[in-house]
Amino acid sequence: MSTGTFVLKNALRNKRRAGLCILSVAVSLFLFVTLLVALREITIPPEDVGAASRIIVRNKISLGTLLPARQRAVLERLPGVAAVTPFTWYGGKFRDEDATLFGQFAVDPLKLPVLLPEARVPPEQWAAFFKDRRACLVGKIVADQYHFQLGDRLPFTGTIWPCDLELRVAGIYEGTLDDRNVFFHHDYLNEAVGELNQVGTWWVKARSLDQMAEVVAEINHAFANTAAEVRAETERAFQMSMISMWGNIRILVRSICSVVVFTLVLVSASTMNMAVRERFRELAVLKALGFRRRQLFAFILAESFGLALAGALVGVGGAWFFYSHVSIARLTQGIFITFEVTPRILGQAWLIAVGLGIGASIAPAVAVARMSVVEGLKTLD
Repeated sequence: MSTGTFVLKNALRNKRRAGLCILSVAVSLFLFVTLLVALREITIPPEDVGAASRIIVRNKISLGTLLPARQRAVLERLPGVAAVTPFTWYGGKFRDEDATLFGQFAVDPLKLPVLLPEARVPPEQWAAFFKDRRACLVGKIVADQYHFQLGDRLPFTGTIWPCDLELRVAGIYEGTLDDRNVFFHHDYLNEAVGELNQVGTWWVKARSLDQMAEVVAEINHAFANTAAEVRAETERAFQMSMISMWGNIRILVRSICSVVVFTLVLVSASTMNMAVRERFRELAVLKALGFRRRQLFAFILAESFGLALAGALVGVGGAWFFYSHVSIARLTQGIFITFEVTPRILGQAWLIAVGLGIGASIAPAVAVARMSVVEGLKTLD
């Protein structure tokens, strides 16, 4: 019998216990990878190709405080500004849903192609969207989820704005990182609320990346000391400020990960202790035959290491395969757009598995090292 066969037979002597150990490692590491990927997606949201030159302008007091529509003329005259559109969150309920999971934004339809160049829409659908003030563009994810077709009527009940809207699907866009929104005419919203002439935010396109910092500063300066001061920031900075409203989500997720790892260490160490304790007599016989302590430790380490890596192969490999081949946007109903298992996260999970294999073998190895041959032979008599 070879050394490898000897270790394998010992590891699988109690197949149920070994299987449960491997399964617990696999489930725990799958959860660990899932939590880290979710944390990454929340704290480092993805960017599309047009985001680098887009600027979000909101009220300096709060995101919920509206801005006057007359600001648009000032924004369009600033040097370095290529296009400006209102970007107002409507937040209505679709049909009789308790909660609608896709966003609805009121925009200037003629400026949307400039602000969202990555969106792929057939020319005839752009034309239909421009022509009808009740028309809307629907993201591909939403269209697939609700089986929308061109010409469908979409009724919305106002929750934030005191008006109900009925939109008509004029086009379906795709190609952006977030194909789960509905864009419609801001003029239609303004008309429905009685010519309020206010917007939620402004979406500004800079002429070049080199002018971004200058344009941001010019916008903030243009409305300083006015009745509606603004805060202009890049789209990336705006995303991060929204994430900061969640509180310290990073500490929460990392705390859960720590509990998962700690529990996994306890389970694995307990499994190895029971497995070795049942074989004290056999290990004592090996000692009597001349096997050294380091050789016995190597046997225990190899067994522990093998169980941990088998669990990691199932858990970490399964997480990578699952999230690489499943539409996370559809699975989470649009809560997550992407769910990328990065090499860094895979490396952390495998490092935990390696540490687990080593850590779980220490206590039983020390017990075997301290055991005398006589004590070992008496253990299971």
